[in-house]
Amino acid sequence: MTDIGPSAAPTADLAALARGGRINFFGFCLRLAARLPFLFIAGRLYGAEALGRFAYAILIVEFAAQLATLGLKRGLAQQLAHSEKPHVCIAWDALLVAAVGSALAMALLMVFPQAMFPNSRITGMEWLLPVTIIALAWSDIMLAALAYRHDIAATVRARAVVEPVIISVAALGWAWISTRDGLIIAYVLSMAGALGASAVPFLKSYGVPRDWRPEPGPLWRMARRNIPVAAADAVEWGSRRVDIAVLGLFFSPSVVGIYYVAQNVASLPAKLKTSFDPILGPVIARNLKTGDKAAVARQVRQVGFWVIGAQLGVALALAIPGEAVMGLVGPAFVAGTAALAFLLAAEVVASMAAVSEAALIYVARHRNMLLSFAMLALEAGLAVALIVAMREMELPVMWQATGPAIGLLLALGFAAIAKSRLLCRILGARVNGWRWPLVWAAAAGTVAGYACTFLPEWAELLFGIPTILVAFGAVLWTKGFGPQDRELFRMSRHEIDELEDLEIPAPGTTGDVVR
Repeated sequence: MTDIGPSAAPTADLAALARGGRINFFGFCLRLAARLPFLFIAGRLYGAEALGRFAYAILIVEFAAQLATLGLKRGLAQQLAHSEKPHVCIAWDALLVAAVGSALAMALLMVFPQAMFPNSRITGMEWLLPVTIIALAWSDIMLAALAYRHDIAATVRARAVVEPVIISVAALGWAWISTRDGLIIAYVLSMAGALGASAVPFLKSYGVPRDWRPEPGPLWRMARRNIPVAAADAVEWGSRRVDIAVLGLFFSPSVVGIYYVAQNVASLPAKLKTSFDPILGPVIARNLKTGDKAAVARQVRQVGFWVIGAQLGVALALAIPGEAVMGLVGPAFVAGTAALAFLLAAEVVASMAAVSEAALIYVARHRNMLLSFAMLALEAGLAVALIVAMREMELPVMWQATGPAIGLLLALGFAAIAKSRLLCRILGARVNGWRWPLVWAAAAGTVAGYACTFLPEWAELLFGIPTILVAFGAVLWTKGFGPQDRELFRMSRHEIDELEDLEIPAPGTTGDVVR
């Protein structure tokens, strides 16, 4: 098996990965700044019960949107790389396939709206929610098409600027009109805004196809070919939502709302992995087309290290002052601190499986799909078993609610090992991004964080989080980073111009919702 150490010189593909990661990492930073204000508005003005009801409803809607894309969110790069058909026609074929899938999903949820609200009555504007399915599906496909042409700024603009600003401002404004429908209306408006922000650059880049005629046969083959990728996407998405689904069956909406806040905070490290998704897929697709498996292994290994390092640092920074972080949303939400800790640990464990899957969907899509289904079944089974066991032990309700988080942690550990070993065998090279300096960096961050827990809550948040990140980053930079790793931090003048073009809003005006 081949291996390239961290001291090797950067390659052109690595530079492209780093460039895409940098721009999308900027989007992650926006989400980090945006998430807590939205949760603060929802928690303080709407309450845990309304937030829990909203969380369960969008879980169903976003699952339907995942299925409606039929795997084209990630599979489109392969379609564009391997087809002789004009790219504009392929992109519009994909939009047509997603429109058909979205129409079916929308009709189903409009006929059976109780699927979105199993524990509460439908009395307001809940019927609006299924309309967002086509907005979600089309936005994802348009952004995937733009990512193939290395336009990552469009994803940052739509997902980290437009969508969060609208949902935050709309939720704040509608709270004075109706706390019953405010979160739902804010979500619908944010999805419409994200679709518009995706469509404008898509039309500029791809335009409207000339002499394009939808062909049912090729469209059906495209959908059928992407079923394994669609299943993998749905399972990856579902692995972060099945815990909410299980909680909704066992607990009241208020418990679901508290857990939802913990899940939102914990999902921040997961956004670091998705920072590389739009550019990693096309790079892998091109190298596989030329048969360069060693290059694919190097790219997975390098991105894996970047993601593990970043996720571990952010997880420590959010977990150590966890009570203070949850308390920002409201005093009632502090009870979810234990769930937050388990969810953050799960995201760190998941990082290698997530990066490996970026290559597996091209080289072993069926086996990857089976592993994903096994992981999801394991997670659901463990979640139910742990809740029942804790109830038998008569533990407090919020401790019982940690059962799904623990189940997620264990299931993702299984997936990380299984998927990285499978990819290693296929590529004939090591793909694991783990390096031992991560342990020393984590130790430094933990010591710094523990010292900050003696400060008042406001100071723990204001000074503790940056201190943990600086201590962790300083050790990792000096002990674990080589020339290839530092490529991530070399920003060109062109990239700076792209970021300036995003027209970032003033701090404190944005919010976000779990994607």
